[in-house]
Order: sequence, then structure tokens, then C-alpha cells
Amino acid sequence: MDQLVPSQFSPYRFFAAEEWGRFRAGQPLTLTEEEVRRLRSLGDPVDLDEVGRIFLPISRLLSAHVEASQLLFRQRRRFLEGQDSVKTPFIIGIAGSVAVGKSTTARILKELLARWPSSPKVDLVTTDGFLYPNAVLDAEGLMRRKGFPESYDVPRILRFLSDLKAGVRHVEAPVYSHLVYDVVKGASVAVDQPDILIFEGLNVLQVRPMPPDGKAVPFVSDFFDYAIYIDAEEADIRRWYLDRFMRLRDTAFRDPQSFFHRYAAIGETEALDIAEGLWRDINARNLHENILPTRPRADLILHKGENHRVDQVALRKL
Repeated sequence: MDQLVPSQFSPYRFFAAEEWGRFRAGQPLTLTEEEVRRLRSLGDPVDLDEVGRIFLPISRLLSAHVEASQLLFRQRRRFLEGQDSVKTPFIIGIAGSVAVGKSTTARILKELLARWPSSPKVDLVTTDGFLYPNAVLDAEGLMRRKGFPESYDVPRILRFLSDLKAGVRHVEAPVYSHLVYDVVKGASVAVDQPDILIFEGLNVLQVRPMPPDGKAVPFVSDFFDYAIYIDAEEADIRRWYLDRFMRLRDTAFRDPQSFFHRYAAIGETEALDIAEGLWRDINARNLHENILPTRPRADLILHKGENHRVDQVALRKL
């Protein structure tokens, strides 16, 4: 049975975009059109109208979950007679394919959440920085599997999230450069006890085989308080990926420092063939093998139509 088809047996409630927009409940929009243009990724057409219809209700829902989590923390602290003294961040995981709009979603939600009346401290970290450096991937023969689960330093991700949940101050997260397509050696950002952390990446909802002896196997998503999956039909994701590649060929790839600079000088047909190959051999495989299977683990699924705008929201029932 497909849990993502509306039925009495599905663990989700389904809402069309316009219906979902009613849950904004009169909340004022705190972003401007210019800010939305700055926050959205290349090729993502999200505008102020969609922010108000889709993302503002989501931020309202997330704020309710954060408040409930804080209340539970206070109640548990009383139960434990003050032993649980460090309030830890509410962690939101955002997953989905390449080119589907994860980064735009993460950045917009970060801004909306930070502008709620309580003014929570909100940080955003992506899993890109936790990729192994290209030199390591080259040595291990994994460059063609960059973005697959084995290309990430998962133990480092787990330490990072574990430290945050333990209340450690100034936890370091590595930095990634999309220009040079590699982790920036020696660079990091410090995450210092935020109220909310948004953790965005391809495989953040990934699980591993369970051990037959029943011993604990930590998953990245074990540290999440809420999980969002950005969904779309594969044909649409493929088209968005190819369009983005061709746009980058005329923009960022022209920078001599770009890892993909060599693609800026080739013809359009050859460049499109290369993009098709990258999609077919890497990104589509990763989608089918690792990303799409994690979709039912999300608390909220945002489905995008062919115009790259959210047309359906699936909310997990309580």
C-alpha cells in the first residue's frame, strides 16, 4: 500500500496548496520580495506569494512544535528534579534530491522562524561540508559517487549533532565551496547553542541495516525533532537539474576557479550530453537508491509540480 496516496490508512493528511495557505491564520509576512530573491537558489521561482501560502504556515507549525518541545523540557526537568539542566536545540532535517529546492526551503524557513515574536536564534548547516575532501574521494574511487551516503564523514556528522544535543558550546561545522566543488581546508563555522538548527542535505533521513544483536546503531535522523522532505516527479527534477547545469555553464562555470570551468568552453549540445550523463549515472541513481526510500520517514512532505512550486502538502498525523 502506498502511504503517500490519500486514504484512510495513510499516516498523512493531504492538503492542496491553496488549502494549506489558510493555515497562515493571518500571520504577517516578514520577508520582502527582494529578500526572497536573495534567498532562492538559481532556477527556483519561489516568490512572495508562495512564501505566504506555503512557507509561512510551515513556520507557524514549526514554531508550535518548538514551543511544545520547550514545555516538555521544562516538565521533564521538574520530573528529574533539575538534573536535565541544558536546553538543547530543536533540530529540523530537510531532505530531498538535487535541484528540488532544499536550499531555498532551508534559507526561507530560517529567516521566517528567526522573525517570530520570540526572536529565536536559528542556525542553518548543510551536509555538504561533511563530505570527504575530493582528495580522499579520489583515493577511494568515490568521486563518481559524491553525494551518496558513503561519500560523507558520517561519524563526524553524528559527533556534531550529538554535541549540539548535549548542549556543547561553539560546535564546529566544516565549510564547503560549491565554486571549487570541495571542502574548504581548515575552514569552519561555529554553532553556539541555537534555539533551532536546520540541517539540510540529500541523505539526512538515511538509515542503515539494523544489527542482529540489537545493539544501538545511531542514525543522523535520531537527532531530529522534525523532518521535511522536498518531493517532485523524477521527470521534473531531471529537467530542473539540466536547466540549472546549463545556466551555471553561462554564469558560475565561467569563473576560472570553478571546478566545472572546463564545461563553460564547450558547445551547448556537448554540455547538455554531459549534464544528462551526470544525472543518469549519479543523481538519478542516488535518488532511487538512497534518497527517495527515505521519503516516508518525513513528518512533512512538500510536493512540487512541474512549475517548481509546491502543489501539495502531506502532514504526518499525530
